[in-house]
Parts: sequence; structure tokens; C-alpha cells
Amino acid sequence: MNNLLYKKNELKLSEGVTLVQDLNKKNTNLEYVEFKVIEMEQGATYEETLDKLELCAVVLTGNVDATVNGENFGNLGTRSSVFDKKPTDSIYVPSSKTVKFKANKKSKLALCYSKSTKVLETKVIKAEENGIEKRGKYSNQRLVHNILPDSIDFAESLLVVEVYTDQGNFSSYPPHKHDKDDLPNESLLEETYYHEINPEQGFVFQRVYTDDKSLDETMAVENQDCVSVPEGYHPVGVPDGYDLYYLNVMAGPIRKWVFHNDEDHAWILERE
Repeated sequence: MNNLLYKKNELKLSEGVTLVQDLNKKNTNLEYVEFKVIEMEQGATYEETLDKLELCAVVLTGNVDATVNGENFGNLGTRSSVFDKKPTDSIYVPSSKTVKFKANKKSKLALCYSKSTKVLETKVIKAEENGIEKRGKYSNQRLVHNILPDSIDFAESLLVVEVYTDQGNFSSYPPHKHDKDDLPNESLLEETYYHEINPEQGFVFQRVYTDDKSLDETMAVENQDCVSVPEGYHPVGVPDGYDLYYLNVMAGPIRKWVFHNDEDHAWILERE
């Protein structure tokens, strides 16, 4: 089992482009999901060709233009900080296509990948198309932006969502999992978490564990760290004084999110 915590690690890719996170087949044991975060200075460009991968690029901050196989998609991005707590623009790019991003201002992109062989259509997901919902109660409250949920059918495998959890709250809680191919009861989806914390010197806790505890890791997660979830339950706790943003990427053999709560803790949902 690989370590599940991936610390922020800045690597200059080209002039004005810095790689902050890179979860891939070589450094994880994930079969379906890969993930990157890049930071771009104004005017910088980044290009790649997708080889048996589909991509959802989320403009975390800033504003970019995207070109996919010569087709232009301009003015993507709506916020200066993820903690603006408003949706942003994203773009879905299918397998086998070449995408190029140009930063119109200093920008940060989350590049969310899943293995894919279908050559589908490029789609812009505008901020106003994000489904917004509030979940939980008591100390289990969070704000959710559904960027690429399973109700949208133009992707092959990818699911993408961003979540805000305020200080003193738990998220992905009660602990739930989706690691069994047992529809309609549960789906098999790998997952990654990309965390940002406000103020950024803070930390949160994330635990990943299975029923038999053969996997059981609890991690102190800092700003711009990632956590991979190949299997198991994966709750997050946010200490007082700090707010949490995280971006989830999920993928598996069937593009459906059906989770199973840890039965030891599911009782909290029944409280008045």
C-alpha cells in the first residue's frame, strides 16, 4: 500500500507554470483516478495530449482560455480564491484530444483525470451550471458544488465535486465508503481529496480505514496536500479557527456514486 498523503511539492514545468500536485499511476495504487494541480503566471501556457484519459479541468482561481484540438473556449474562471465560496468554470476534455491553457491572469487549475477510451465531445461546465446544495446538520455541515455529478452523462468515468467545511465541523461524515461493486447498494469508486485551508497555516485531519482495519491511516493534512482513497471510509475533521475547501475526484468501472455508511456511526443521522 502506498502512503495515502501527498504533500504539496512545487516543481517548475516551464516558464510561469508550476506543478503543485501530481498523483499518477507511478506514485499511487489507484487504477482509475489521476490528479494534478498547476499554478500559472499571467500569460503562461500549458499543453498536453490525453492518452487514454479523460480530463475535467477546474479553474480553481484566476481566468484562462482553453484550446482543444484548435477549438477555442475563452474566459474560464470566476474567483480569486476558492474561499470566495462561489462556483467556478470547468471544462471537460475527452480522450485523445490535445488541450492548451493560457492564463489571462495568475491562475490555478485542478486537472482531474480518469482512464477512458471513448472519444466524446468537449464540454464547458459554466459556474452557473454547478448544482449547489447544503448537507448535514449540527457539527456535520458542508456546502457542496456539484461540478461533474453522475446526473451529467457526457463523461465516461469521471465524477468531480468541491466541498466547503467550516471550522469545527466534520465532512464525509458519518464515515462512508464506496469500494464495492454491488449496485444498487454500493458502487466501486476510487477517490482523491485536494485540500485548501483558510488561513493557510492551518491543518485538518483525515482518516482512511476499512472494516477489518487492514487499512487504517489518520493524517494531519495541510494546505494544498492531497489524500488518495483507494478503498475504505474517509471522514475529515476541521479544527476551530480554520475553514476547509476540498476537491474530490472519483472514478470506477461504473459512473455511479452510491455509498455505504459505517454502521457503527450511522446512528447520528437519526438524531432529531
